[in-house]
Amino acid sequence: MRKFLLPILIILALILYSSIVIVNEGSRGIMLRFGKVQRDADHKVVVYNPGLHFKIPFIDTLKPLDARIRTLDGQADRFVTVEKKDLLVDSYVKWKISDFGRFYTSTGGADYAQAANLLRRKVNDRLRSEIGTRTIKDIVSGTRGELMEGARKALNTGQDSTAELGIEVVDVRVKQINLPDEVSSSIYQRMRAERDAVARQHRSQGKEKAAFIQADVDRKVTVILANANKTAEQLRGEGDANAAKLFSTAFANEPQFYSFIRSLKAYENSFSGSENMMILKPDSDFFRFMQAPKK
Repeated sequence: MRKFLLPILIILALILYSSIVIVNEGSRGIMLRFGKVQRDADHKVVVYNPGLHFKIPFIDTLKPLDARIRTLDGQADRFVTVEKKDLLVDSYVKWKISDFGRFYTSTGGADYAQAANLLRRKVNDRLRSEIGTRTIKDIVSGTRGELMEGARKALNTGQDSTAELGIEVVDVRVKQINLPDEVSSSIYQRMRAERDAVARQHRSQGKEKAAFIQADVDRKVTVILANANKTAEQLRGEGDANAAKLFSTAFANEPQFYSFIRSLKAYENSFSGSENMMILKPDSDFFRFMQAPKK
């Protein structure tokens, strides 16, 4: 009898070991019996919380489900604004399982890839609705926060919500907003045309101011030159008057010297040219200052 005791104990230990299942922290469990989900009296899926649980060996199988927050990081998709402008919006979603039984049954046995595809469709549809009621300015800088919060609430409580998948959307975030290449090119051309128009306006205003400044400077120069010429003529006239007065006084005091100066001036004018010819008597009074003084 003893020789059968040890094998029996070993078999019992194996049966006991295979009947124990552990649900780790951050997870939940769904029990499958012959591949079918176990349900309670209300026909609801039985969900096992973290801890130690028992099952029927070789009949029951525990399917663990991740209860932590997960991230769905999708690719940029094209959306249309209320202005009928295309945008490339790159977003991500934080989500978690809120109803483990429904999640298991609606995603084909907790297929996370299928759940991600279904959730991505709902998120894109919701973002398309939110973006379709806003302008590019609102989306980029104005009401982006309202857009993301509105999308989150609608995904959780609106029609065709993620609740039918057993999923709760924790957060919706827009990472990046870009314009398609063809739209970017047209906007760039329009911005360039606007900047060129502004530049031409500034150039024309600058030329207008330059012409005004140049005209003002020319006017001031003309006035300054006119005043300078006027002052110069006045000074020149005063100088000539003073010189004439001095000469008159000097010549009045020395009439012979005045006569001598006049004769020298006449000689200078008469002999300035090489072809000048004068026919005069040698004793003419014109040459009296060129004759030897009489003794």
